[in-house]
Parts: sequence; structure tokens; C-alpha cells
Amino acid sequence: QVQLVESGGGFVQAGESLRLSCTASGRAFGTYLMAWFRQAPGERRISIAAISGNSNNIYYIAAVKDRFTISRDNARGTVDLQMDNLKPEDTAVYYCAASTDERLTPTTEWASWGQGTQVTVSS
Repeated sequence: QVQLVESGGGFVQAGESLRLSCTASGRAFGTYLMAWFRQAPGERRISIAAISGNSNNIYYIAAVKDRFTISRDNARGTVDLQMDNLKPEDTAVYYCAASTDERLTPTTEWASWGQGTQVTVSS
């Protein structure tokens, strides 16, 4: 398994940008499917973006597509989430997660989680 640590959260105004980073320690990071999840107050945690080990397969939910960009650097063991044109509804705790699945499916299981980082967007 990999251990994950997120960074880069904060408080911003609507329309501004933030970049989240997740640093992994452990072996074979490049073989893991990585994802960013978020959990808003009173809501369940949902996956918002995912990227396969070789970056050939990338997934976004509709709510963030065209505003967020997920990327990874396997040599550095990092996966980033660039968030542009942030909206108040993006306010949540953001988590990165790792899976040994090759691609994202409805039954993908997430073996490792980070501790989360708060993103707050004010109107």
C-alpha cells in the first residue's frame, strides 16, 4: 500500500484557483489508479476525478469537468488537482485515494486514503 498526504487547501473567493497536491510514499506508485474525492458538510464522499497509472485514462464528474485538471508525476510520486474558476459549491474536504485497479469502474475499491485538506470558496 501507499501512504498519502494532501496539501494545498485553503480559503479563496469565487472565481479564483487552488492547486491541491497529494504525495505518496511506498512502492510502485505508478501502478496505482489515483483519484480525488470530496466531501461537503452533511453529504457523502464522492469521487470527482481519477487518473490511471500511465495517465492514459482520466475521469471527471460533470460538475468539475472543464474547471479541474488532474495530473500525476510518477517519478515524484505525486498527483495534483488544479482547480480553476472555483465556486462556493466546491467547498468541501478534499481527499486523495489510491486503488490497485487499472481503471475506474463502479466497483473500484480504494486501498489508501489521505487525511484530507479543506477547501473553502466564498461568494
